[in-house]
Amino acid sequence: MACEDKALMLHAYLDGELDAMRAVEFEEHLKLCASCAESLQSEKAVRHALQSGNLYERAPEGFERRVRLAISGGKNVANVREFPIETAPEKRQTPRVLAWVGAIAAVLVLSALAVEFLPEIRGRQQSEILAQEVVASHIRSLQPGHLFDVESTDQHTVKPWFDGKLDFAPPVRDFADQGFPLVGGRLDYVGSRAVAALVYQRRKHLINVFVWPESSSDVAHDSGVRRSTIDGYNLIEWRHGEMYFYAASDVSLGDLQNLVQLLNQQ
Repeated sequence: MACEDKALMLHAYLDGELDAMRAVEFEEHLKLCASCAESLQSEKAVRHALQSGNLYERAPEGFERRVRLAISGGKNVANVREFPIETAPEKRQTPRVLAWVGAIAAVLVLSALAVEFLPEIRGRQQSEILAQEVVASHIRSLQPGHLFDVESTDQHTVKPWFDGKLDFAPPVRDFADQGFPLVGGRLDYVGSRAVAALVYQRRKHLINVFVWPESSSDVAHDSGVRRSTIDGYNLIEWRHGEMYFYAASDVSLGDLQNLVQLLNQQ
């Protein structure tokens, strides 16, 4: 990837607009290019500042009273005290008043819609970005040398390996008798956090199960199972106990659902 294209790729990556393969390519480029990595951090800092900044502009003092008085045509209105205000003849003032009323009504309607729908839209976007990251991590793990940090079919070997490497203990179980043998595990990163990746096998297919503790920053939704497909990979997202799970694989959705049911039995 040439650095001349970094600006376009960087913003597309931040906005979650890259497909899984392009996202993996860009992440590999970041490991080798300090300039692009620095630019990415700078963009993240700017976005965080804009999102956390107080950009609300309060209406000037007396604005509401002036609007009410203008609507009343200068007559006394409840809770409105008289004060100096420049007025034009009534015939000239009417179109201006109607324009003000229309603008205020539009702002109120848009504000109400934003309050109702923006959290849902933001949550959906965050969920889609998280799903893209999971697929990218799954694809990256399939490259030679990336699948395991600890390779073992023994859950008593895999589980202790995570001790001291994470601030939580992931639930690790082997389901070889049910057709889903545990084959290893590794550390991975999803949503800018360290997570446990448990690797299972179904016939010749590999399944990554990403696990991390539930927190307030996770995408808010009910405790039910959510299924999706991205670039041919099936995904299942769910919460169980105090843990957040995400399974990804090219196995059938039915096989993936069977593994989810086994994991939820613990």
